[in-house]
Amino acid sequence: MLPLEGVKVVDLTRVLSGPYCTMILADFGAEVIKVEMPGTGDDSRAYGPYVNGESAYYMSINRNKKSITVNTKDPNGVELVKELIKKADVVVENFKPGTMEKLGMGYEDLKKINSEIIYTCVSGFGHSGPFSKRPAYDAIVQAMGGIMSITGPGDGQYTRVGASVGDITAGLFAAVGTITALYHKNKTGKGQKVDVAMLDCQVAILENAIARYLVNGVIPQPKGNRHASITPFEDFLCKDNIKVMVAIGNNGLWKKFLTVAGREELVDDERFNTNPLRTQNYEELKPIMDEIFMTKTSDEWYEQLVAANVPVTYVNTVDKVISNEQVVAREMIVEANHPKVGPFKMADTPIKMSETKGGFRTPAPVLGENTDEILRDYLGYSEEQIAEVKAKNIL
Repeated sequence: MLPLEGVKVVDLTRVLSGPYCTMILADFGAEVIKVEMPGTGDDSRAYGPYVNGESAYYMSINRNKKSITVNTKDPNGVELVKELIKKADVVVENFKPGTMEKLGMGYEDLKKINSEIIYTCVSGFGHSGPFSKRPAYDAIVQAMGGIMSITGPGDGQYTRVGASVGDITAGLFAAVGTITALYHKNKTGKGQKVDVAMLDCQVAILENAIARYLVNGVIPQPKGNRHASITPFEDFLCKDNIKVMVAIGNNGLWKKFLTVAGREELVDDERFNTNPLRTQNYEELKPIMDEIFMTKTSDEWYEQLVAANVPVTYVNTVDKVISNEQVVAREMIVEANHPKVGPFKMADTPIKMSETKGGFRTPAPVLGENTDEILRDYLGYSEEQIAEVKAKNIL
């Protein structure tokens, strides 16, 4: 039995932040009913790449869910969704604040039909504050939330993080909030609203950048691939013109590295014998490190530093990531058998539990694949009632 088995979730989300949250819930057993617009479905169904007409983007973040199509622009469709929510434990949405209220499905509305409902909402700026009603995308919150200002090759050269961390961190925090609310409900019988803002999540993950500014008043700037507070902690070009990433986070690792490098005399160099000094004297240390790494090939550095237990890696491209022996051993790439696509590979859950194995069970649903099943098994509709609903053209 999976830990969230028996939990019923009505998923009104689309694209990334909300679907990522509900995928996590589904990975650990929640029954997630994804409500999609007839004909088009989740916006991400229109995002490539495509396999046999199905979006790989959509399939990668909607596994283990069921899909029902309901036109929520029609009052009859709204009433049908409310029927689903009456029987649910959780509803998740990621519309701009105010949208659900206009449909009569805001938290205050839904509490009246299901007093114990957990209402998780993910939005750009949250359901309070002066920016609440503004639209937002990942790039907007990365820029506004500060993470772009500390990412890039150097001062003033800002770069968006390649993965959609604005959306994904919001999805992660929303899943944590939802599960926490479920735990509270199990103890008290009370539901609640879980309000997650993408901007808040970006602020929450700035960690040492905020600490550094609040302590010394200096505005953090991009440092390329080096760490602002730990040295040496970056990538270096080797003799064969290939870079390796090295993370020397303490003095013990510094000594091990110098032994491998054959530069033991630097252990007692007063400029570099503590991490704060190495960071303070970075401009003096950097050319020395560059010279050291040019003495061996990337393979030699990798093998020798691994043997010495010094953190090191190549900078892997995605093709090398999915074939990495550690990634394979941890079963992070799984294969689904999609009804329209056939075999399809995707990343699985990174949460490994000893007793309740979560992750992939069923592929992402075809649009509306489970409509009849949900009406019949979840709402108890007869075949005649299903036909009546279909006649209203809301499915």
